[in-house]
Amino acid sequence: MSHKILIADDEPNILISLEYLMKREGYAVRVARDGQETLDAVAADCPDLLLLDVMMPRMSGFDVCQSLRADERFAGLRILMLTAKGRDTDVAKGLALGADGYMTKPFSTRELVERVRGMLLDQPR
Repeated sequence: MSHKILIADDEPNILISLEYLMKREGYAVRVARDGQETLDAVAADCPDLLLLDVMMPRMSGFDVCQSLRADERFAGLRILMLTAKGRDTDVAKGLALGADGYMTKPFSTRELVERVRGMLLDQPR
């Protein structure tokens, strides 16, 4: 059974690129285009990993992360924040809210694939 990944980003080009990349790696992929859609998608079918943008409409990635970490049903969900917000304070905030990892845009696709693989291998099933 392949791992399920939810990609949450409001930028269509990034969604398409990440969806293609993750499907090519053999993952089952779904997408969400804003914070509320992300919460709804996780609640409907909890993925193994969430690739989460910070700056999204309706609800920021920070708020999504905080909301998911407050719900024990999603305790096993891995969250990797992918964002252009790369200041030390932004990284610290994301990790403090419960993200398992943080990568700043632009990022290497090879590095992203390695991070995703490592996070999923580290995950109890």
